[in-house]
Amino acid sequence: MSDECHLCLLGLIVLSSLLTGTSGVDVTHVFISSGENVRLPCNNALHDCTSTVWFYNRFRDSAAVELIGLGIKKNDTESHERLSLGSDCSLNINNISKEDYGIYSCRQHVNGEQGPDARVFLHILHVSSSSSSSSQTEISAGRSVTLFCQLYSDPGVSCDYWISSEGIQLFWVNQAGVKLTRSDSRYQILSSSHHCIITLNTTLLNEDHNREWRCNVTQRDQVKTSATYTVTSSGAITVIQAKVTVAVSVEHVFFFFLVQTVSIVFAVCSIFRKISQTRSNLYC
Repeated sequence: MSDECHLCLLGLIVLSSLLTGTSGVDVTHVFISSGENVRLPCNNALHDCTSTVWFYNRFRDSAAVELIGLGIKKNDTESHERLSLGSDCSLNINNISKEDYGIYSCRQHVNGEQGPDARVFLHILHVSSSSSSSSQTEISAGRSVTLFCQLYSDPGVSCDYWISSEGIQLFWVNQAGVKLTRSDSRYQILSSSHHCIITLNTTLLNEDHNREWRCNVTQRDQVKTSATYTVTSSGAITVIQAKVTVAVSVEHVFFFFLVQTVSIVFAVCSIFRKISQTRSNLYC
């Protein structure tokens, strides 16, 4: 593509942004759960990526960090090992963590001219519990557990904004996909409209072994991503520990029997030795 075509395309991009009344070509919302890989689209990509710049803001007013400069990955960023540039100029991030949330922007530079930004809001869903920071825990039946599900987004914007402007909702469902509600006496569900977080508290039962609870995030009633939490019973480990205890007890019994037997043999030998000495003295 010639330089004139590049300039024409940038002109159309700028005109489009003026007509839509926004400062960027497009705003995309991407939802992903922690630990997964994600692709962030560059909606103003040209025929190649040598003019592409990707940069990142944790929130709206924070300083921008350049991740990709003119198609080349920067190696001085914390996440550079997990980043790659797609053939369509998209930004690929592997093994997403909850700290990766924020605003990513794709920008094109052609002949010294800077085009508008194509912004991507990356929302990350993360689940944990009161007993473990991972997505799986082992806990005995009869004990209570509190599960936390949080959507990490721009911290400068309250969850109320995302709810009203983008129709974002969080809720828990069971393994059958049925939404859990406050009317179910087994679950205590609390949510915060300021921070996008919803908690689920329940008392575990024996039948909860390997049970999954799933947290869904929806945008305008469409499920965008979900994160699961699995609870495993500690009964199996209790059985193993009991077997180990029995094995140790048998060893103790055997050792005690051996000591007692040796003691008896020494006592008998001592008696015979005394008898022999007595007989020798009599003959003398």
